[in-house]
Amino acid sequence: MRNLMKNVHIGTSGWSYKDWKGLYYPEKLKPIQYLHYYSREFKCVEINTSFYHLPKAKTVINWTIAVPDDFRFCPKLSRYISHYQKLHDAEESLRLFFDLFDPVKEKLGPVLIQLPAQVPFQANVAEAFFALLKKSYADYEFALEIRHDSWLEPQSVQLLQQYDISLVIAQSGMPYPYHEILTAKHVYLRFHGPGKLYASKYHPNTMRAYARKCVRWLRDGHKLWIFFNNDYFGYSIENARLLEKYIREGLGE
Repeated sequence: MRNLMKNVHIGTSGWSYKDWKGLYYPEKLKPIQYLHYYSREFKCVEINTSFYHLPKAKTVINWTIAVPDDFRFCPKLSRYISHYQKLHDAEESLRLFFDLFDPVKEKLGPVLIQLPAQVPFQANVAEAFFALLKKSYADYEFALEIRHDSWLEPQSVQLLQQYDISLVIAQSGMPYPYHEILTAKHVYLRFHGPGKLYASKYHPNTMRAYARKCVRWLRDGHKLWIFFNNDYFGYSIENARLLEKYIREGLGE
């Protein structure tokens, strides 16, 4: 069997958590060394800071220097575009974001676009935004995480398939829309915690069930990007390790 694990990218939603000191990071390790330490075990990570504010260009470059060549970052699109502009008239805001990440493009996985519940699916708005991404940023892959059920309607799914944008499969104990609809060759999963948001751990049986799904998607030719956002108490680290173990077992690798 060919090595399908090369198409599996599992990590956590960020790496710089204070409560991981002594729990995951050695007590004497400096925060500036956290990313390098993390990259010795995991091969990808989400960048959450870019959602709240754009980091400095030098900071982004330094991140890429700190990790191995095969390590990948998945930056989260600025909330100014997703939450304030609500995908309207985003050309200039997108330019500012991608001017920052263009120099390290080869180190990136899909760009995560997270929408709030206050942004329902509107065909004209969605298509205009998707068309802008395809026209100006065709070299990038994108994943869309939604909070409104209307994005699961057939017209929305068709548009996402047309523009090759992955509809994020997001699991949490919150009443967020849940689905397992694949709209692109790259499949993007986010685990926020099965009970208390960000602060609950997944049961091994749940990870086994998702591993079986992941194995099926891999055998169907998909590439997987999987991130755990239940960072409290280091649960995300534990669950990421466990899911990878079960996927390997499922593939017989």
